[in-house]
Amino acid sequence: MGFRKDFIWGAATASYQIEGAAYEDGKGLSIWDRFSHEPGKVFDGHTGDVACDHYHRYPDDVKLMKEIGLQAYRFSLSWPRLMPEGKGAVNQKGLDFYNRLIDELLKNDIRPFVTLFHWDFPAALQSLGAWENPDSVKWFEDYTALCARTFGDRVKDFITFNEPQCFIGLGYDVGVHAPGYQLPNSSLVPMSHHILKAHGTAVRALRSLVPEVRVGYAPCGDPCMPATNSPEDMEAARKAYFTVPEKGWTFNVAWWSDPALLGCYPESGLKHLEKYLPHGWQEDLKTIHQPLDFYGQNIYNGRYYKAADNEQGFEMLPLPVGFPKTAIQWPITPDALYWGPTFLYERYKTPFIMTENGLSAHDVVSLDGKVHDPNRQDFLNRYLLAYKRAAEDGADIRGYFHWSLMDNYEWAHGYKERFGLIHVDYETQQRTLKDSAYWYRSVIESNGEVL
Repeated sequence: MGFRKDFIWGAATASYQIEGAAYEDGKGLSIWDRFSHEPGKVFDGHTGDVACDHYHRYPDDVKLMKEIGLQAYRFSLSWPRLMPEGKGAVNQKGLDFYNRLIDELLKNDIRPFVTLFHWDFPAALQSLGAWENPDSVKWFEDYTALCARTFGDRVKDFITFNEPQCFIGLGYDVGVHAPGYQLPNSSLVPMSHHILKAHGTAVRALRSLVPEVRVGYAPCGDPCMPATNSPEDMEAARKAYFTVPEKGWTFNVAWWSDPALLGCYPESGLKHLEKYLPHGWQEDLKTIHQPLDFYGQNIYNGRYYKAADNEQGFEMLPLPVGFPKTAIQWPITPDALYWGPTFLYERYKTPFIMTENGLSAHDVVSLDGKVHDPNRQDFLNRYLLAYKRAAEDGADIRGYFHWSLMDNYEWAHGYKERFGLIHVDYETQQRTLKDSAYWYRSVIESNGEVL
């Protein structure tokens, strides 16, 4: 069995994390351009001003993608590079850059997957209230229409939003990401609703403007995995995964997915949050709930749950002493790529694509000039075996995108963490394919049979 014959193998990046050229060719400021320059916000004061200089080096980067054997490349568009003020005037040089990149990908038989929003929100729109402003739905719709009209003749795969849990939860709730706010639920809940409505309007715009388009969505949420295969523990894990907690709800999977895929907010969330939703929110569900061609998820790890005799009916198990972890200190839990897709496909019945998965590792260029990263190969092997098992057990799994194509700017961690298949020397911009890149090539060539 294994993966389907038309399975999509790729890697992913995001605009602010790799492009650089932060102030070139008419680009407007994003909230990350501002936030990264605020003292104490990012590790060692790192900024994305230059990042991987992909804006200038994209032809060579596409050659490396080709060498790895990527079938698809997921990248995001910088909204302020295309519309410097977030609305109104269009920056032709920004359009030209993405046109060149898309043409280069197609020339190398690499399928472009375009993410419309991966966190670099226009600073000019932040000053107008950002996602709390109901007009944000229209802003995003107009931006989507520009992208559809410009790129839709060649790009057929679009993703609306990447991880709203993170850009709202970390940016406007916890405050450790741009713009660094800590807002109450009376602001956060309307923001979440406007984002979901913007997603729905964007899907409609893409379908009306791009022939044969395929549209997806890429939220996240750490899977809850059963401690055992007993029916009781499996039901406890399922319930834990989709129950919206009163605290930390911004990071929940169901709050951000149920409206888009099922047409309703989860009851467990409405119990705490309905009073904050905008007037007339019920009518908006018709706009939010649009048919999707695929449902993406970014999954890195999960936690184990067991049935419990308490009000919730479930209990999270502590991580074992000395648990395996990545360089960024995230737990290594391969079963997350089995239970996550399994539970999500069971609930949403929509073709599934892993839009991000990978690890940060302590990668260095060795004396032989190579980057040996057996820990990444082992991590990916374990996770992909679990993912393959989910496919074999009935989940409609269509693809996998490794995070990331290359080492890059890891948001508040700056350049401290290395997630790439390609090592980047930030002083010289020298790229070096890691051993894992060649290993991944063998996985792609065999459609996962070598796992």
